[in-house]
Amino acid sequence: MEAPPAPPVPLGALLPERELGLRHLAGPAGAEVHGVHASEMADPSPYLLGGELLLTAGAALEDPDAYVARLARAGTAALGFGVTPVHATVPPELVAACDRHGLPLLEVPAGTPFTAVARAVWRLMARARTRELSRITEAQQALAAAAARPDPVPAVLSRLAGVLDGHAVLVGADGVREAAGRPAPPGVLAALTALAARVAGNGPGTGAPAAATATDTHEGLHLSVHALGRPGAAPGAALVPVLALAAPGRAPGDHTIASVAAVLLTLLTAHRPPGPETAALTRLLLDGDPGGALGPGPWYAVHARGAGDPRALAAALGTVLLDPDGGGDGVRLLTDRDPTPQPGWRLGVAPPAGPAELRGAGARARRALERAEAARAPLARHAPGGIAALLDPAEARAHAEALLAPLNPAHARTLRAWLAHHGSWDRSAAALGVHRNTVRQRIARCATLLALDLDDPDTRMELWFALRHAGVEDGTASPDTARP
Repeated sequence: MEAPPAPPVPLGALLPERELGLRHLAGPAGAEVHGVHASEMADPSPYLLGGELLLTAGAALEDPDAYVARLARAGTAALGFGVTPVHATVPPELVAACDRHGLPLLEVPAGTPFTAVARAVWRLMARARTRELSRITEAQQALAAAAARPDPVPAVLSRLAGVLDGHAVLVGADGVREAAGRPAPPGVLAALTALAARVAGNGPGTGAPAAATATDTHEGLHLSVHALGRPGAAPGAALVPVLALAAPGRAPGDHTIASVAAVLLTLLTAHRPPGPETAALTRLLLDGDPGGALGPGPWYAVHARGAGDPRALAAALGTVLLDPDGGGDGVRLLTDRDPTPQPGWRLGVAPPAGPAELRGAGARARRALERAEAARAPLARHAPGGIAALLDPAEARAHAEALLAPLNPAHARTLRAWLAHHGSWDRSAAALGVHRNTVRQRIARCATLLALDLDDPDTRMELWFALRHAGVEDGTASPDTARP
């Protein structure tokens, strides 16, 4: 079962944390925090993704209104202002600016380190994620139990509607077949039926295959539909049943729960005898044990992209275990045969594994597919042996040379020595045989030429790999006399 994204932390959940001592000074208190970032830059907005609690001591605060306006435009969730050592109190101009732009403002007292605030957010996120995973597990078990009842379709719909606190509908070619859950407001059934038509078959006059899922909103409700089968691929193809849902909210795990229900309903409504994949999937859903659903193997996880029929690809690889949509990431298959290249397809293959070892096989197959596409190869296998083994040497060197192209040899050698000595100016200078100020000047110039934040650990990691793959020496063999 795939884990849902980490749920955000309501800003109000941080205020009762006594050890933090946070005070809400301005702006709304209903924001949701998706992460924490600390910065003393005059304009940190280019480095924000949105949803962060930004922590600052105001060292570069010159124009509070412009500062807050930039943060609000960047989608910052809230601003945490630490008092002392720069400011004895939160500047009144900042409080007024946050009220004016609707940005929540928290006072972080002098005794509270910024890291304590960050840890509190991560801890609350971890708790929320654990609760969500438990909810998904319990819902999956309840749905599987409902599917075993004498009236399985209405039982699954009723259980699903209860879990989502909404309305669940099974829509067929002749309209609504089954409905369960809270009474639907006027117009919701019509909206769900119209949305279901988009995934049941072809859109009117388009001649294009329908999607497997679709979402929308209607009068504050979240609508979603799931095709219970493979939508028609040509005009006039038979329509498939559709699971349609309307709920007042959308939690991170709701899509996973709805997908489990859609799989069960697909099995329950399919007009065909059960095959090997049906038996395996049923055992997996009911028992939650991949080893009981599959043979001992070894099994190969495969990710594929191409223009052919996924079912034909599955047949060529000798398997019926096929996910033709692959979560929007190509075709996914599981086979007990060692895959070989197939015409019209690029394949990524994970190392052979037993049923209990398949949890990470899909990710390894996806990375192998990325390598196959980058190298324009028909098939690539995941290469064990660390991160470096995942890279094609020629591709890695080409990327490294392109990334480091703005630097001259002295800059590149200095950057490598500086990274090798963990950013120490004195040790880097000693290794290069230059003054520490020369190292500072060159590193500052590297940051400007590369347009990168060298304080970011991800950036440092990528540059270290690039310098190694580009064959840049560390410059410690002899004194470096090049100019800054």
